[in-house]
Amino acid sequence: MQRLKTVEARKRDTRDKIELGGLIVKAGLRYEKRALLLGLLIDGASRMEASVDEKARLLAIGVKAFGHDPD
Repeated sequence: MQRLKTVEARKRDTRDKIELGGLIVKAGLRYEKRALLLGLLIDGASRMEASVDEKARLLAIGVKAFGHDPD
């Protein structure tokens, strides 16, 4: 039973990572260096912590991008 839970958790983790990678591709950043991507994410997280307005602005950008997704 424990092995089944571990296998399911690993599958879920793998699926999450694939989805997150898809977001990088969707943003047009597929070929950027990993250090740059991490820097963007850290900077974005910092900006969101500092400003509710910035978080709302970034959320609106993401919602718009998903809304125009033909998939």
